[in-house]
Amino acid sequence: MILLDTNILVAAARTVDVNHGTAARLLETRDESFLVPPTVLAEVCYVLSEWGSPAAEVRFLRAFQPGGLRLAELTAADVARMADLAERLGIQRIATFDQRHFTVVRPAHVEAFTLLPETPSS
Repeated sequence: MILLDTNILVAAARTVDVNHGTAARLLETRDESFLVPPTVLAEVCYVLSEWGSPAAEVRFLRAFQPGGLRLAELTAADVARMADLAERLGIQRIATFDQRHFTVVRPAHVEAFTLLPETPSS
């Protein structure tokens, strides 16, 4: 299971996005479940309606079907500490282009999250 961040989903939907190819390949080539938090769902819908089109937003929402994107169910305790959600669900990998936010998070269930797409070491 891979937790998806907003920027991955927006880039996959918008062909003009500089990260479109990378995001689309990530979503098309992984044979795993993709988990979308409700906060990400709302943000993607907003961004696609502002920068994309109503059709792009509809395509995104229709991806939530069996075998497609899966909506994470959040409890009040999950919202208080999002790392708890990742721990409870066993999340080890997160897909995001904004990796600086997740490199500082120290989950209790693994040493560190694996961030996708992988970037070459400098």
